[in-house]
Amino acid sequence: MENISNIIDKFKKDEEKLEFEFNKAMENPKFKKVVSSLKFPKSKIMMHTTKIEECVRELNNCINCKDLVMCKNAVSGYVYYPIVENDQLIMCYVPCKYKKKMEEANFYYKNIELYDMPLEIRNASMKDIYTDDASRFELIKWLKNYIDDYKKGIKNKGLYLHGNFGCGKTYLISAMLNELAKLDKKVAIVYYPEFLRSLKASFNDDNEYVIKFNYIKKVELLLIDDIGAETASAWSRDEILGNILQYRMQEHLPTFFTSNFNLEQLEEHFSLVGKVDEKVKARRIMERIKQLTTDIELISENRRK
Repeated sequence: MENISNIIDKFKKDEEKLEFEFNKAMENPKFKKVVSSLKFPKSKIMMHTTKIEECVRELNNCINCKDLVMCKNAVSGYVYYPIVENDQLIMCYVPCKYKKKMEEANFYYKNIELYDMPLEIRNASMKDIYTDDASRFELIKWLKNYIDDYKKGIKNKGLYLHGNFGCGKTYLISAMLNELAKLDKKVAIVYYPEFLRSLKASFNDDNEYVIKFNYIKKVELLLIDDIGAETASAWSRDEILGNILQYRMQEHLPTFFTSNFNLEQLEEHFSLVGKVDEKVKARRIMERIKQLTTDIELISENRRK
């Protein structure tokens, strides 16, 4: 067994080494400034010398930084910084001014649920929409009026927007919904074919199925994107879409659609094999969509080319 005096000597040497490294680090004015701000016993701070030095390196990185793209720190937008909490010195990641500004600008993200939608949809903005195509003018006016009315507490019908591929239907409605999310309104934007597939995949988990389905059914503002692109079935038409539309119609919840089909073509899609009873069920779905929405066609340049 190691002699107790040797253990004590080793402890003293380690302590002396810590103090030497700390005192050397204190020659750096920025290190000294950070330490002074902590108002914490030197004996405890010395144990964190290396970590505080890392903090100083990150603070130096921030001196000439102009935005998050330039960030050189270990975690982009954050500074590794010491704080005193419950008489303990803890190293935390503190957001920089650019990160804070971005978070403030994007606070509304928490109000948006996306189902298999690209990130650009979450960032869609009315100020960024193309206005160089006259065919878009009436639609843009409609969207701006909808936002203005909603701010006044007026909930108009939603929108059934159909038109050619790549003309920006989804982006336009999403830009409007994002503006409403900034008013602390809950929004869901759903790529309909994938949403149906995800529901089928959760058949064996009743809890997941119910939570997912009920959220979409009851959310304040809903965009069902690319309706008509899914494989038509009695289940998706009657059990899923029919229930969603019935509930939203009863509760007066604004509902929006995008599609490459006009209303007549969508009814054909829902008619399935063309039997009489299927046509009646398809017509019932269409009546609900018509009750919920204003029908607008957008024929514009395909910007995906």
